[in-house]
Amino acid sequence: MLDLTYETPKPKVIAGAKQDWELVIGLEVHAQVATNAKLFSGASTEFGAEPNSNVAFVDAGMPGMLPVINEECVAQAVRTGLGLKADINLYSAFDRKNYFYPDLPQGYQISQLYHPIVGEGEVLVDMGPGVARVVRIERIHLEQDAGKSIHDMDPTMSFVDLNRTGVALMEIVSRPDIRGPEEAAAYVSKLRQIMRYLGTCDGNMQNGNLRADVNVSICQPGAYEKYQETQDFSHLGTRCEIKNMNSLRFIQQAIEVEAKRQIAIVEAGGEVEQETRLYDPDKGETRSMRSKEEAHDYRYFPCPDLLPLEIEQGWVDDIASDLPELPDEKRARFMGDFGLSEYDASVLTADTADAAYFEQVADGRDGKLAANWVINELFGRLKKDDDKAITDSAVSPAQLGGIIDLITSDAISGKIAKELFEIVYTEGGDPAEIVEARGMKQVTDTGAIEAAVDEIIAANPDQVAKAKENPKLAGWFVGQVMKATGGKANPKAVNELVSKKLSS
Repeated sequence: MLDLTYETPKPKVIAGAKQDWELVIGLEVHAQVATNAKLFSGASTEFGAEPNSNVAFVDAGMPGMLPVINEECVAQAVRTGLGLKADINLYSAFDRKNYFYPDLPQGYQISQLYHPIVGEGEVLVDMGPGVARVVRIERIHLEQDAGKSIHDMDPTMSFVDLNRTGVALMEIVSRPDIRGPEEAAAYVSKLRQIMRYLGTCDGNMQNGNLRADVNVSICQPGAYEKYQETQDFSHLGTRCEIKNMNSLRFIQQAIEVEAKRQIAIVEAGGEVEQETRLYDPDKGETRSMRSKEEAHDYRYFPCPDLLPLEIEQGWVDDIASDLPELPDEKRARFMGDFGLSEYDASVLTADTADAAYFEQVADGRDGKLAANWVINELFGRLKKDDDKAITDSAVSPAQLGGIIDLITSDAISGKIAKELFEIVYTEGGDPAEIVEARGMKQVTDTGAIEAAVDEIIAANPDQVAKAKENPKLAGWFVGQVMKATGGKANPKAVNELVSKKLSS
């Protein structure tokens, strides 16, 4: 594994205030566990099903119905913890969190407060080549999701869809280690990437499968360092929580808006009240939702319907032995094995499908050349084609590899290769057969190329004189020769011959 050296980014300083203020941010990310059934019932987790069609009796809070733990949900939580280099607790337990929601029929949420399934871990958040921050994970606990209230179908009534009720969530709680809006978004993005690699959450924020509650506070420069030394939260400002953020862009906007709101209050002589707020992207503001509850407000107590969860170390070890290569390790391997820059390796490992495609193309070929074609040509063409995913690419890894083989064997030039790529993308076919059938092979016969060079030089004596005085003008002759040969002449040979003829 390649060692990567990073520097820590500087904290975000809010401009436009009477004095400098820094941000302190912690996130609670709710990730829907990738399973076919819910946490405590066999009801389906399929998205987009008819309202109230994926509901078991226990989800609906029917009297006498008891929850039964879904083992795969536990395995997925353990798998996520291992992927985040976190401690796995062999003993954990479920608690009842009591509060009223119209779309939570039981009248309480089954969660884990005192004994979570996963303990402390960490995430390396990339902020650009050579720049990263380690964000500590405090805990990951399992809990059931609530349903969905729908208020826009009738002017006088609200409707409730219980399909999401009881769906398993992992709540991933960070320490307040994040220092700016961009870092917060990068942290959520990295979490999503890791869980997608692990197959524990699809990370689909649009469907609500990944949501974040963002805790924001402000402090004076130096206060955060004192907190780090003492772990005393009194050095930090009063935090406010922004609920249910399901967009990386909105997370950044909400943090900026909330920070400026808190600064305005403090600089006017007021005090920030600890509360839960909502972000309104249309108005560009956060607004109060409710005062921030403490644990005792929810009247937590051990769930009487579920025994403590005790798992064996051997079972955890079996899960650990089957973990896939994770993004940081894959990126380091791409840099070491294929000689890629950190940027290119990061682009190619952003998604598991992208990484797999690249590896097939690069197998036995020049890694840098393969990366260039995947990133610049293929990704660019997919973006142009309605931003398609690589899994929907019209060019297979074998076809793109075939184009690269033709380049490295000097059968075609880079310019012809781009034309060939477009033909393969739109029409399909074997690249080598297309080149042969359409007469696209590069001219490598130096005699034929030299004849074309001599003809261009003889026809342009004035340009020759200028080029002898200014060698940079030799490029004009190269262009004319390439034009005369239909772009099929070997560019390297053309450059060498033009340079030789003009210097004689």
